[in-house]
Amino acid sequence: MSYDLAVWEGDRPADNAVALATFKALYERYSGRGHTPPTPRIRAYVEALLEQWIDLTEDDDDERSPWSTGPLIKEASGPFIYFPMVYSRCEEVSAGAARTAAEHGLVCFDPQLGLLRPAPEEL
Repeated sequence: MSYDLAVWEGDRPADNAVALATFKALYERYSGRGHTPPTPRIRAYVEALLEQWIDLTEDDDDERSPWSTGPLIKEASGPFIYFPMVYSRCEEVSAGAARTAAEHGLVCFDPQLGLLRPAPEEL
């Protein structure tokens, strides 16, 4: 079982309903429709995540990496990344990934909760 986050370039949506609609449109456009190289900002975001947590492809024992797939950059397409993490570490990793997205001026949306992140308590 995994836990997923979506991160994209653009203005922060006005509310969670607009974020959900934006997420669905971006998912439809960029996921599973062939690969579009990630934009420089999304690439920089992934690199920042990998400074904090090892990529699954670099983990010899599959225990240190929180990612469910690897390499993580393969989950990125254009201005959008939708990526899974192991459920057992989702609180720690999703909070950190959301903060990192905010630091990079990106939008982070949690489709499981239907919420924009980071929440104020995560900052």
